[in-house]
Order: sequence, then C-alpha cells, then structure tokens
Amino acid sequence: MSAALIQHFRKLTTIEDEEVDAIVAFFKKVQVRKKENLLDNGNVCRSNYFVIKGCLRMFFINEKGVEQTTQFAIENWWIADYMSYQSQGSSDFCIQAVEKSDLMVIDFNEQERLMLEFPAMERYFRMVYQKANAASQMRVKFMYDYSKEDQYRHFTNSFPDFTQRIPQYLLASYLNFTPEYLSEIRKKVFLKPV
Repeated sequence: MSAALIQHFRKLTTIEDEEVDAIVAFFKKVQVRKKENLLDNGNVCRSNYFVIKGCLRMFFINEKGVEQTTQFAIENWWIADYMSYQSQGSSDFCIQAVEKSDLMVIDFNEQERLMLEFPAMERYFRMVYQKANAASQMRVKFMYDYSKEDQYRHFTNSFPDFTQRIPQYLLASYLNFTPEYLSEIRKKVFLKPV
C-alpha cells in the first residue's frame, strides 16, 4: 500500500532511497468500510488521509438538515478538514468513505514531527496544500462563473470515470443541485447534439 504514497512523494519532492522506510513509518495503513465516518461534525480532525484505493468525501449538514458535499478524494488524493487539522479545534465537517477504502493516515503530531525530521516532507505537504487551495479557488470560480449545466459538463468532462463511480445523489450534493435537477440536466446534456 505504501508504494503509491512513496510514488506521490516523489512526484512533488525528492526523497532519498535510504529515507523511505523511516518516512513511511510515520503513517498507518487503514481500511475503512463503505459509509464509515472518519470525522464527525464537532470533533477535532486529528488525521490527514491519503487514498490508496477507494473514495472519501467531506460534507457538512446545512440548516435544512441536508448533507452538502464539499470535496471528494479518490486514489492519490489527500483529504482532511485542514482548518480543524491545523488548529486542532473542532470541525464543522464530516469525512466519510463513499466506497470501501484503503488509506495511509498520518496524525497531526506525527506530521509535524515528520516535517521537522525530513525537510523535504515540508515541501511535499506545502505542494499538496497549494494544489488543494488552487482546486478550491477554481471550484468557487466555476460556481460563480458557470451555469449549472456548464458546471455539470465541466465536472463530467474533467472526471469521467469518477462521475460513473459515485452515486448521483452525491454528485448532485457536490454541485449544489437537487438529485431531480441533476437528472434533468443529465437528460439535457445527453440529448444535446455535440
């Protein structure tokens, strides 16, 4: 399981072969069941999750009691409530497995120690956070700049395999649509000549 994580490290930073085992020792291998919660609203996000296999989602429950998905993580993606993780304060979010998932997990104190002992890992996590922030910025832009139909089209074109993999009600939640509205858009998009 750790081979995918090591490969991801090496995409973003340089680590020496002799450092690999010591770095991987900071992580735990975890397998979670479908619909298992890794973080509940009100708790502290104590871990950062790297997906080896499977899919996780982060969501909050809005004022109407409806789950609003804000982020997904599939293979080779990280996920955590970074506000809670960094401050070690309570979270407004939940993290749940969409599928049975294999993860590499590091807790906050271990990650801090890892970055002190291996400076290349500080660069690695900085790059991960920068990429996550950039993706978040683009998502906000799409929400303001694109029509709902264009948001759907952009998402399905960018992540075609993923769109087939997740339940449509979760995709609707992520795009801030009702499942019924998503169904209408899908019909329009599929019927529209290209």
